[in-house]
This record gives sequence, structure tokens and C-alpha cells, in this order.
Amino acid sequence: MVDIISVGFNGRMLLLTGTMKRTAVRVSAHGIETVVLLLMAIGTVFVFSASASVQSNYDWQHFYRFTGLRNLLYFPLAVICMYITASVDYHRFDLRRLRWYHSLTPWFLGLSVFLLGLALIPGIGQGIGEDKAFARRWLFVPLGSMRISFQPSELAKWCTIIYLAAYLDHYEDSIKRFWKRFVPAWIVPGVVILLIVTQDFGTAAFIAMLSFLMLLIGGSRLWHFLTPLPVILPAFYFAVVSSPTRLNRIKSFLEPGQLPYQAIQSLIAISTNGLGGAGLGRGVTKYGHLPEDTSDFIFAVIAEEMGFAGCAVVLLLFILLVVLGLIVIYRCRDRFGKILASGIVMAIGIQAAINIGVVTVVLPTKGIPLPFVSAGGTSLLLTASAIGILLNIAKHNSELGYYEPTKEVNWRFERKAQGLGRPQRETAE
Repeated sequence: MVDIISVGFNGRMLLLTGTMKRTAVRVSAHGIETVVLLLMAIGTVFVFSASASVQSNYDWQHFYRFTGLRNLLYFPLAVICMYITASVDYHRFDLRRLRWYHSLTPWFLGLSVFLLGLALIPGIGQGIGEDKAFARRWLFVPLGSMRISFQPSELAKWCTIIYLAAYLDHYEDSIKRFWKRFVPAWIVPGVVILLIVTQDFGTAAFIAMLSFLMLLIGGSRLWHFLTPLPVILPAFYFAVVSSPTRLNRIKSFLEPGQLPYQAIQSLIAISTNGLGGAGLGRGVTKYGHLPEDTSDFIFAVIAEEMGFAGCAVVLLLFILLVVLGLIVIYRCRDRFGKILASGIVMAIGIQAAINIGVVTVVLPTKGIPLPFVSAGGTSLLLTASAIGILLNIAKHNSELGYYEPTKEVNWRFERKAQGLGRPQRETAE
């Protein structure tokens, strides 16, 4: 009798623990959804404010030419993308349980590599400068009177994260082998990095860092990363020295008296208006003083117009997003989902930290946007889609029956989900 009571009590405690875990994941998912919507709303407002000009006359028939108006269109599209990807089972990207041609990962990865190669072709890929030949990072798709730009490196970044998560899950038992698993794991990220590095060194370095962290989280040995350093360090040094632009950025960062114009204007915008800021729309650095005010330096515009309070709100939202993402990662019982969620949270958190570090001149100047806030349709839509995948991971780990700790209580969840009662015992005839 005592054993029966003990088993019943333990079963109820396990059920209660499972319910609490599912509730924590469900709350985290709703919190992530709310934080992301708030960040996108803040970005839409301040991109519109930063795009203001004393000489601009809006032509509503050609609204797509104006950054602020264009971002008003991207906001609802990003929300739609987030909810669409949140409804797609993230196991569709798995390589362990699906054949490679049934998984979405190889197809998206192949598409991203193809688009990266296409962007390198003169006349197809377009960059900056008078001849549009420097830093070819964009593809332009004509749609009537509009030309929609697309940045393949953003798609390649997220596809690399998904691929590495699937790879690390598929080869879980042998990932600690250097030649058999670690070296082949770098083939795909290596191809992506080589296609990007000639046109966008910062994004290539960012993808390399994310790949390093994901492989470390996935179980690779630390000495695996030390082995290729004699080759990587000279290559990195040559990549910096061979580019006068990169070299000048590092030199000016190390010598505070020679800060570039963009960094000086950013510090002026941040430091002039105290706790409450100048007020929404009342900033002045956006009127031709601060380059890239709608994209890479949007945080400086927020600091100027909303002061320390506005900066604190944005920082707290990103910190909250990372914390809620860590809860989803911690509660996830699926290795593939855990690694994939880790890659998504790391990419957004580190990118936000780098952008804010650049704007505050803690880091050298580099063109990396602030997630959800900076102008840019490709970045906003794809990052929102990545958040949708994270929400789907949270959804699957909060469903009834997923957190049952023992097989003895599985039937309770399964039959309750089916609307059935307690199973009847079989009687011998």
C-alpha cells in the first residue's frame, strides 16, 4: 500500500514538474514574440525619423525610393514571415531523421551559394561607388517601376547556422574526430566565407565566428580549433593589411585623435542630449551629418532623440530577448533544436553587441546592422524568419506530452491529449 502511494505521489510530482517546464517555455515564446515586435516597431519609427530631410518631398507614387516609407512596408512583411516560419516544423531542416533530399537545409544552402556566386558577376551583382563595382553585395530584382534589392550574404548566414546545427546533430557520436568530422564540417562554411570575404570582410568574419562557436557548442574539442591557427592568423593579417580601408579603420580606432568622421558624429549624437533626449524627430545629426544614419548608426539617432532612457530600453529589450532565448535552449530536449536555437540566439545577440559597440566607438567601424531596428529589408525579413524558427522550437517543447520524464506516466499525457480516459486493464478469459 505504501509503495502504491509513493509511486502515485512521484508520478504526480513528475507531472507537475513537466507542466511547470512547459509553462516556462510557453511564457518564453510569448515573451520573445513581444520583444521582437517591440524592436521592429521601434526600428520602423526611428528609421522613418532618421530618413527625414529638409529637401525631401515624398512622391507617394514612387514611395519605394524612400528609406523610411520602404521600411513601413517591411515591418508587416517581417511579421508575416515570422509567423509563417513559426508554423513550419523545424524538423523539416533536420538531416538525421530525413533523407537529404527531403530536408529543406540542402536546398536553401544551395540557393544561397548560387546567389552569392551570382552577386560576384559584374553586371549582375551591384555594389557601391560610381560604377557600382566596389563591394558587390546586392542583387536587384526589377518589379515594374520598383527595384527590390536582396543581399545574399544574409541568407547564407542563416543557412550556415541551420546547416551546422543539422550536421552536429547528425554526427553527434563522432563529432570529436578531427579528420572525419571536424574538417568536413568547415567545408560549407568555408565556401560561404570565401564567396563573401572579397566583398564583405565583416560579414565573412562574423559567419566564421558563429561557425566556431556552434562547433564548440556541438561538442568539438578545443584543440581542433587551435590546429589551423598557423594558417588562419597569417591569412587574417594579410586580409587586413591588403585593404587600405580596413587598415585605416583599425589605425584610426587605435588613435583616438584620428577618429573617422562617422565615429565622431556618432559620439556627438550620443552625448549631446542627456537622459531624455531631444525628442522624437528633433535630432539634427540626421540632416547630412551622420552617414548611414538609417542603417548601421540608427542607435546613435535613438540616443540623440530619446537620450539615455531610449538607449536603455533598446538594450534591455535585447538582453531580455537573449535571456528568453536561453530559457528555450535550456528547456529543449531535442539536440537539433537546442543547437539550432543556440545559433539563432547567438547570431542576434552578438550582432546587436557588435553594432552597439561600433556606434559607441568601443569597436572599429564596421557595417553590421542592428537586428530588427536598422533599415534593410533582407536583414529584417530573414532575421524575423529566424525568430519564427525559434518560436517553433519553443512550441514543440511546450506541447503536451513532450516533457514526460518517465515511460510510466506517458499514457496520462497521450490519452489526455486524445480526450480519452484511463485505459482499462486486460482481463484473462
